[in-house]
Amino acid sequence: MEEIHFSHYSVMLPECLEALAVKPDGIYVDATLGGGGHSLAIAKRLGPAGRLIGIDTDTDALAAAGKRLEEYRDRITFVHDNFENVDRILDSLSIPEIDGAIIDLGVSSFQLDTPERGFSYQNEAPLDMRMNATGSPEESFSAYTVVNTYPESELRRILFEYGEENMAPRIAQAIVRAREVSPIRTTTELAELVKSVMPKKALMTGHHPAKRTFQAIRIEVNHELSIIEPTLRTLVSRLKSGGRLAVLTFHSLEDRAVKQTFASLAQGCTCPPSFPVCVCGNRPKITLYNKKPILPSEAELAENNRSHSAKLRVAEKI
Repeated sequence: MEEIHFSHYSVMLPECLEALAVKPDGIYVDATLGGGGHSLAIAKRLGPAGRLIGIDTDTDALAAAGKRLEEYRDRITFVHDNFENVDRILDSLSIPEIDGAIIDLGVSSFQLDTPERGFSYQNEAPLDMRMNATGSPEESFSAYTVVNTYPESELRRILFEYGEENMAPRIAQAIVRAREVSPIRTTTELAELVKSVMPKKALMTGHHPAKRTFQAIRIEVNHELSIIEPTLRTLVSRLKSGGRLAVLTFHSLEDRAVKQTFASLAQGCTCPPSFPVCVCGNRPKITLYNKKPILPSEAELAENNRSHSAKLRVAEKI
């Protein structure tokens, strides 16, 4: 079996570590293990009594991270699952509370740069885009499913909502017309189809015309936005007082979901101002470590182009 070389730049690593303030005897969750960069830095700061739970839905990520973190395996538990199941995962490990957690919502460099995973519009590959890629994309719920079976109205909706694509109606119509002739099977077929219906002005922006379409389909395939709020609420409920949750986002839709969820959790009484006394009983559950998102340093931006859209938000449990 060919060895997997899983590369993933650990975005805003110093800022994440400072925010988490790792305790040697603490229990931490890396909800998106990826290449293990953030986990390695956390594990190095843990003592023998400390523990790290590394979760990833991608088996390739788990295999590569396992090798990278071999030296610290005695304090790490690797879990193959989606972070939306973190409540069940912690229950199964008999862990009632944690000292901190980190979620990196970005797609890993490995996934983007491995053509056969189907995330990239720049390389020919089967239409896949599954984070947990097992079996054929044509036999599973994948990008192939979305592109070849969704009604035109639903395609238009996800392209507009998840890709913020203004040309969504035109692209959706073109997809439906093309698949009536034969199924759209590859990334390059889809990318060229999108490009063919774009106005000349859109082709002159310097960005690939299919970028937003691929983002939208990837989000739909992996339910990326719908699982953010419930997962954040679960993790906050599991934090000890003073524990922190750090979340890295890479586009406006993710950041908005995190910002709104944190704002809700930080809110106190929700009674109308006209009420003489509070009857809702709502109390703030977190304080915001940073009211505005923390952005990458100039040095990191010069070193890693994919950090440009990154934002870090951190909450501390009251």
